[in-house]
Amino acid sequence: MQRPLDPDTDELLLGAAAGDGAARQRLLARHRQRLHRMVELRLDRRLRSRVDPSDVVQEVLVEADGALAEYLVRRPIPFYPWLRQLAWDRLVALHRRHVAAQRRSVTREEQGAGGEADPSEALVDRLIDGHSSPSRQVLREELRVRVRAALDRLAARDREVLVLRHLEQLSTAETAAVLGASEGAVKLRHLRALNRLRAVLEPEFGEEQS
Repeated sequence: MQRPLDPDTDELLLGAAAGDGAARQRLLARHRQRLHRMVELRLDRRLRSRVDPSDVVQEVLVEADGALAEYLVRRPIPFYPWLRQLAWDRLVALHRRHVAAQRRSVTREEQGAGGEADPSEALVDRLIDGHSSPSRQVLREELRVRVRAALDRLAARDREVLVLRHLEQLSTAETAAVLGASEGAVKLRHLRALNRLRAVLEPEFGEEQS
């Protein structure tokens, strides 16, 4: 017997708008994992010893549950980008509360640990994963340096498109909503960034295949 397909986000939104409590809860639970990935990626490194990403996600979902009725009336942006914006605002508030207001104590606690979350290293890992054999560690580290240098030469907006698409795994439409840009602009930036990185990665592909 064929298993029925799970309702997608749009169906759950319709159910929630009609007063279906189960649809409402499934809607929020559906995106928990995506939110967790985003919070882990974006959480300030100086807060990792005191802030649990799972707690942040739970607080965001509680906030979203309270604000859902207003969202359903207006639907200003797609659902997940709206949910993600709530998480982003909470991360900004946590940074202000624990870092900006208590900079000296946090700095003592995390001496030399660095600053705000930088997803670039995770992006480098994603881009080179599988493109260099673990047995060729020296070449892999050289490739890491080249890819990181190529990323640093990209415009900040182009790097952010790569992070949203490849690490947070947002769709083009979701990325456009997050950045306040058109889908065409996102596609152009994504393609341009990938072409520049491909010039760095392709020599490694050739070496691996020889």
